[in-house]
This record gives sequence, C-alpha cells and structure tokens, in this order.
Amino acid sequence: MKVQLKLENEAVHFLGHSDTTKATVPIDGSPDIGGQALGVRPMELVLMAVGSCSALDLLSILRKQRQEVTDLQIEVDSERVDAIPAVFSSIHIIFRLKGEINLEKAKKAAELAVKKYCSVHDMLAAGGVDITYEVNVA
Repeated sequence: MKVQLKLENEAVHFLGHSDTTKATVPIDGSPDIGGQALGVRPMELVLMAVGSCSALDLLSILRKQRQEVTDLQIEVDSERVDAIPAVFSSIHIIFRLKGEINLEKAKKAAELAVKKYCSVHDMLAAGGVDITYEVNVA
C-alpha cells in the first residue's frame, strides 16, 4: 500500500492520492498553523478511517446474513488528551442502520466488525485508545 501527498499551496493544504484509486483527498491543517479549511484535518481522517473500516465490515457481515440494509450512517466522536501530541484517549462509533434488520444480528455484526476485523481499530486500541460503539436500527 502506498499513498502520495502533494502540497497544493504555500499554506498547509495537501492533496492525497492512493495507488489503488483515482480519488484524491484534500487535507489541511488547523488555522493556527495556516490551515484554510480546504480539506480534512489528519486526525479527522483517522476518525473517518476507523468509522469506514468498521462500516465496510459491518455491511459485509449483515449482507451475508441476508439483512436488508437500505441506509447506514456512522457518527464517530472522540476525546483527545490535553498534551502534545494530542492523541485520542477515546473514540465512540454510532452505527445508524435502516432497513429490514434484526437488532441482535446487527449488534453481533458490529462487535465482529469493530473488534475483530477492523485493522484501524486494532492499531488505535493497541495504542491505548478506548473504542466503544453502539448500534441503532430504524
């Protein structure tokens, strides 16, 4: 796996590229270091990574169980330590599912997705981040 980052202006705005896709990801720093809100901040990307990693596995498991998922929204909230580096101390993921879905199957699928299959979770948890989740089905 390989990515490239290219500085896009004289401030701190980058475009990220992956070798596996043609997509680009705009990345920017905080305003106190010259960021201009032109992209996602790096720590936000980490939250997006753990949310999407878990969600991809969750969808895969539910589909194999023949659960009809018509919508999935993920909210990821975090707390950071008050020190430098300001690493995450806790992360909470909320999976909001819609469709013909058995809640108990969804909860078990979420447990497997987050705690067994998501490599981003494992890297963060190994660093001491407390990661919790909840599942809502409508």
